Amino acid sequence: MTSRRLLLSLAHPDDESFGSGGVIARYVATGAEVSLICATNGDVGTVTPDMLNGYKSVSELRLAELACASAKLGFKEVVTFGYRDSGMMGSETSRHPDCLWQAPQAAVTRRVVEVIRDIKPQIVLTFNRYGGYGHPDHIAIQRATVDAFKLAGDLTYETAGQQPYQPQKLYYTRIPTLMMRLGLWLLRLRGEDPRQLGKNKDIDLIEILDHIEPAHTRVNIRDYYDAWQEANACHASQLGGGTNQMPLWIRRRLSGAQSFTRVYPEPRYNKIDEDDLFQNVQVD
Repeated sequence: MTSRRLLLSLAHPDDESFGSGGVIARYVATGAEVSLICATNGDVGTVTPDMLNGYKSVSELRLAELACASAKLGFKEVVTFGYRDSGMMGSETSRHPDCLWQAPQAAVTRRVVEVIRDIKPQIVLTFNRYGGYGHPDHIAIQRATVDAFKLAGDLTYETAGQQPYQPQKLYYTRIPTLMMRLGLWLLRLRGEDPRQLGKNKDIDLIEILDHIEPAHTRVNIRDYYDAWQEANACHASQLGGGTNQMPLWIRRRLSGAQSFTRVYPEPRYNKIDEDDLFQNVQVD
């Protein structure tokens, strides 16, 4: 194996596109093998009835959207765990016995370890400790992935027929602080409550901003917005596939890069010191 390999460990169909589509498109275009763990089927996502035409369930629709986006982005491999979507924290759906939030963390961790040992990524990327916007599924897969990152190289941690493999770097995704603060300003200008956003009024923008972690790596993705937008459009049942976002030329100007928090190796200082996730990585 002599390729650069990146694994994203995320929760829902659409997390790969809405959150990280630009950086995925960049690394695929420049020859890296990028793979994805999608832990749930997105069963609880809000979907209008007309979107279900031709589909037996919300999960079938959302997995079809994931397949579309994956083809647009060019993933090497997509691994789905099949857990039930938990919905937001404190909801009735978050108490369902089959949802990711209720799954034993050790069991989810083992599944992530198995994927790491199979794919052998040098880089692993997951959510921050708040799960980006406080979603329990994001938090659950984040915790499992952090544990799996450490255990994958542990000689004493056995998985069937697999050898230990230790990835070299672990990152958290970051929500763009500038865009969030601009959004907060606009909301207050319109007299809207930033603590009650989204269709179900269960997104708290203040909490999101309070939990954004330091940036250590800034990757230029200005040339990859078109591919990113194509992948977003696949997820038409969620937020209109991102079509209601601000125009691409404005996004390119305001956010021509995606920033990440480097968890391992631990940074000496909380400042930008990389422009490439693969910086200082040994390609085996």
